Amino acid sequence: MTAPTTTPETTPAPTTGAEPFEPLILGFTCNWCSYRAADLAGTARTKYPHNVRLIRLMCSGRMEPEFILEGFAKGADAVVMTGCWPEDCHYRVQSVKALRRFVFLRRTLADLGIEPARLQRFYASAAEGQRFADETARIVEEVRALGPMPRAMRDALGQGSAENPPATPAAQTTAAAHATDERTIGDVEVES
Repeated sequence: MTAPTTTPETTPAPTTGAEPFEPLILGFTCNWCSYRAADLAGTARTKYPHNVRLIRLMCSGRMEPEFILEGFAKGADAVVMTGCWPEDCHYRVQSVKALRRFVFLRRTLADLGIEPARLQRFYASAAEGQRFADETARIVEEVRALGPMPRAMRDALGQGSAENPPATPAAQTTAAAHATDERTIGDVEVES
């Protein structure tokens, strides 16, 4: 009896013990269409990655650029904007308004040195649960290939968060000032 031989193709790769990267993706959804598509995917027990944390907005046109930038600053590896198909928008032209903001934000992210692919957009009607699941899976795979959002980029967008404190001393000082119990907006105290 002979011992089995191993070749580079059959030799198992050594394990490093490190967990594979799983991206955290923040998803902003339209109440009328894409949020309901996500709900349909869930009730139909459609399998899709758990990496997306959804925030429901009444309309994707309500999406402010600050929401997206703050999402990145507080730990998201990517942000997804979803909404109604433009011809089916419940608020007429708001889906088009959201598309303009999306284009603007992708340009802004590129100017900041952040891969524009970290901001994604897709449409899904309330009846498109499978489409929602498929698009979510596609985006998770794309972001997984990009890797985690570099800390320097996260710090450039904001002051960090409790989970991701800022790295620079100036940012730490600003974050500490915001973390105190004082209720202030800028230099003005706010009465409770």
